Amino acid sequence: MTTTTTGAEVELAIGGMTCASCAARIEKKLNRMDGVTATVNYATEKAKVAYDGDVSVQDLIATVEKTGYTAHEPAPVHDESEGDDATAGADDQLRPLRERLVTAVVLAVPVVAMAMIPALQFEYWQWLSLTLAAPVVTYAAWPFHKAAFTNARHGAATMDTLISVGTSAAFLWSLWALFLGTAGTPGMTHPFELTIARGDGAGNIYLEAAAGVTAFILAGRYFEARSKRKAGAALKALLELGAKDVTVLSPDGREQTVPTAELKVGDRFLVRPGEKIATDGTVVEGSSAVDASMLTGESVPVEVSTGDPVTGATINAGGRLVVEATRVGADTQLARMARLVEDAQNGKAAAQRLADRISAVFVPVVIALALGTLGFWLGNGSGLTAAFTAAVAVLIIACPCALGLATPTALMVGTGRGAQLGILIKGPEVLESTRKVDTIVLDKTGTVTTGRMTLLAVHTADTTDEAEVLCLAGALEHSSEHPIARAVADGALEKLGSLPIPEDFANVPGLGVQGIVDGHAVLVGRERLLAEWAMELPEELTRAKAEAEAAGRTAIAVAWDGEARAVLEIADAVKETSAEAITRLRALGLTPILLTGDNRAVAESVAREVGIAPEDVIAEVLPQDKVDVVKRLQAEGRSVAMVGDGVNDAAALAQADLGLAMGTGTDAAIEAGDLTLVRGDLRAAADAIRLARRTLGTIRSNLFWAFAYNVAALPLAAAGLLNPMIAGAAMAFSSVFVVGNSLRLRSFRAAN
Repeated sequence: MTTTTTGAEVELAIGGMTCASCAARIEKKLNRMDGVTATVNYATEKAKVAYDGDVSVQDLIATVEKTGYTAHEPAPVHDESEGDDATAGADDQLRPLRERLVTAVVLAVPVVAMAMIPALQFEYWQWLSLTLAAPVVTYAAWPFHKAAFTNARHGAATMDTLISVGTSAAFLWSLWALFLGTAGTPGMTHPFELTIARGDGAGNIYLEAAAGVTAFILAGRYFEARSKRKAGAALKALLELGAKDVTVLSPDGREQTVPTAELKVGDRFLVRPGEKIATDGTVVEGSSAVDASMLTGESVPVEVSTGDPVTGATINAGGRLVVEATRVGADTQLARMARLVEDAQNGKAAAQRLADRISAVFVPVVIALALGTLGFWLGNGSGLTAAFTAAVAVLIIACPCALGLATPTALMVGTGRGAQLGILIKGPEVLESTRKVDTIVLDKTGTVTTGRMTLLAVHTADTTDEAEVLCLAGALEHSSEHPIARAVADGALEKLGSLPIPEDFANVPGLGVQGIVDGHAVLVGRERLLAEWAMELPEELTRAKAEAEAAGRTAIAVAWDGEARAVLEIADAVKETSAEAITRLRALGLTPILLTGDNRAVAESVAREVGIAPEDVIAEVLPQDKVDVVKRLQAEGRSVAMVGDGVNDAAALAQADLGLAMGTGTDAAIEAGDLTLVRGDLRAAADAIRLARRTLGTIRSNLFWAFAYNVAALPLAAAGLLNPMIAGAAMAFSSVFVVGNSLRLRSFRAAN
């Protein structure tokens, strides 16, 4: 990387971020540098930085490190093995968090049990509690203390600050009470006394609060980290779509199988029927139909022959091809699409965690109240012990026990219920987006439609029987590998149950097929194929063909024994549930927009069938332009959801405010989306948005009540009237309320 190049761009891997406000702080510091424009994404843990002038990459890294975080240039993923190494690295980063969580849970459970169940309070129980709680508050809670220190250095307060201050106050006060107060006396108990009375606090310990809060919040962080780790998986899924090996032809015609990464521009390689095309190139020998739907969204296979361009990762559905490589490695269309996905992920603003936003105000208020309480009681001459008791009680009651449960429990129940309904929600950031979306962009192929060619109609001449057409045409097409031929054969088999075997079969490249079936000389294909045999379509079939093509469908002719007998309509069929799904999405306040790479006639035909207005159809869009469509809608002030299933949708799914991937689609699309609809039924999109909005509402109400209980008890703590039982009861009741409120999500039902 040249460090002084004007207009350079670099991507940095950022370490040490614990919440979205960390990302915002790093972004602010970088953007203050002259000639620097930076975007920091908490989800992907990356900073995309454009810089010019005398700024170097080392200057950028130094700025991030001064802010209290780490930064380095990530190694590029060139092949599958390096992608696996990256995954292993992510697992290594999760391991310390998992170890801290296990430690906290194993040790905190007995501490909480002893504090809450008087029958377990044997003679020296408080010292066992200290022994178990100490590793939880020091080792397990270390990430919170470290983040709180970093925040304090920069004059900021987040959820980490609240957790660190609260657990530290509870633990340090317990140490004082045990060693210098009366709490260490053998036989000390926490009695069930729900009375409001002033005390000196010397006999009170709060170890269960410190250990329990740490365990609860570590659990939430661990599951969030697991979800966040998947943010880069869309790129790996895209890179894995390409062919791993390729058969290269040497100048003397010998075949040699080599890894695709070794291909060079100008190399000629062989693509057999059913194989993936290894890289972008030009056909130099052979002709075939290429299924490019995964990359382009076009449902109709593309006919290619000598001189035509082909794209890497598309599938050769027909004959043998020899292709000359024109682009390899990072220059291919697949690699460019991977960069589009990454750019879209980096550009997506990370949702600010609601708990952090509240904490930014709540923490300074609590600390100020604790200091004010200390000063007030000292000024009143109540003595140092009573003053410190009241001040520390303020910090302890502010410790967010229920707050630690508020988001994880609602997410756990909401995502669990979603999984039962075939809806997978990736993480808490997703939920914020569902509340705001007002426009939903629907990819056509595989989302609104089935994504496969289907025989929709048979038009016959006056004297011809439909069953005979299907029998003869289906038998001949059954011998072909072409996707349109498979649609005819499958349609015929569905109607008739069985088909005869052709006595003779020949593929006519680019035109259709011909052969002998049950003694009849049969032709199936383009009208031009019939013309070569001096046959013309009668008027009624010509009219049917024109109407089919006007509706965006593929029309093929069938003839036998010297006479044109029928026209078959083939198209990507609309899913039976799509029209109902559009109605449900409108009911949620969303404007549906149909987006496709297909031609406008096809798109408008599908739109009419499902109830989308012609002005809300965007057709003939190249894969890389789908991102631009989403950006344009966002620039108009809309909050955009996107539903798609193909590789060509991955970048747009990542760019959208909310990405919904069909579970029947490609891994790249699923990984790039925020929500996955397992069933592939568009109605699930409406259910997913309803469930996500309900889950977000539950989290918000949980957070409100979690803080409300703390705030209501703060005056009692400041007045020095809070004994351990009331503190414990308040925390337990608020936690029970939060869990109960979250469990209400189990009653969510999909719309009938």
